[in-house]
Amino acid sequence: MSWIVSLPCTRAEAEALSGEIPALDAAPEAPVVVTREIDEDAGTWQLDAYMDDAPGDDLLRLIQSLAPSAKGIAPTVAELPEEDWVTLSQQGLEPVRAGRFFVHTSSYADRVPPGATSFLIDASQAFGTGGHDTTAGCLAMLDRLARAGAAPRNIADIGTGTGLLAFAAMALWPRARVIASDIDPASIFVTRDNAAINDVPLGRGGGRLALAVAPGTDHPAIRHRAPYDLVIANILAGPLITLAPDIAAATAPGGRAILAGLIARQMDPVLAAYRAHGFRLSARGGSAEWPCLLLTKRRRYGYRRKERALHRASPSDASFGSW
Repeated sequence: MSWIVSLPCTRAEAEALSGEIPALDAAPEAPVVVTREIDEDAGTWQLDAYMDDAPGDDLLRLIQSLAPSAKGIAPTVAELPEEDWVTLSQQGLEPVRAGRFFVHTSSYADRVPPGATSFLIDASQAFGTGGHDTTAGCLAMLDRLARAGAAPRNIADIGTGTGLLAFAAMALWPRARVIASDIDPASIFVTRDNAAINDVPLGRGGGRLALAVAPGTDHPAIRHRAPYDLVIANILAGPLITLAPDIAAATAPGGRAILAGLIARQMDPVLAAYRAHGFRLSARGGSAEWPCLLLTKRRRYGYRRKERALHRASPSDASFGSW
């Protein structure tokens, strides 16, 4: 049998739980936490925590601490029948259409629109099913880049989660070399499983996906493959700012970075960190609350610079912003 603990929460609390939850990660047997909107008109949300065994008092207090707005409300604790808790937790996950991409769970495998590039990503312990605005924004930005004529040959997905964004990049640029990394080993296991489900070949050469467990870009394989034409980092604002010098060092002059996982009010400090390391903002996508940023690393020309201009910028470069 398995168990579910449910509590009402606010939208802000639900969004705060969309990334890593250190307090839960430190628990001996961490439950899987899913948040969902119960009533769009009323703006009511709910936190559901799934676990294998009946929760003790300490775990109940920990789960209650994730939703301060529910202080004084006793959580609902229920025993679930013998069903796959992953399937239960993903029942509310609707398919996502972002650009040419259609991301769905097993429940919608027979509803793929004609002509769409589809990925089957079931709920798991890793972030990135496509349902969150940050992931959908990155998918749309990748599609936008491809439609503008971009053709990166060397790509890194930092903080890959389920592997979805790396898979999308490989679908757009099938000859590119792509590496996906995550600080959480569980995410890399999930990515490996998802790669098999979606017929994504693993390996080191062009058209294959290499995997690495790494904090940020700190891995020999990531450093060896640098510099990258495209770096994707859908993580959180704090790590994005911390990683700015490392991502800048790993990005080729003229290369691009897609950054997401930040909320609107965090955009300015994130941009400031990357502008200090030679990036400019080329485009903004995503939603109003969860922006997705496309940055371009400035080329360095002239005397005592590492490179000189060999040609003028193409119209497609100009369409993605100005200096």
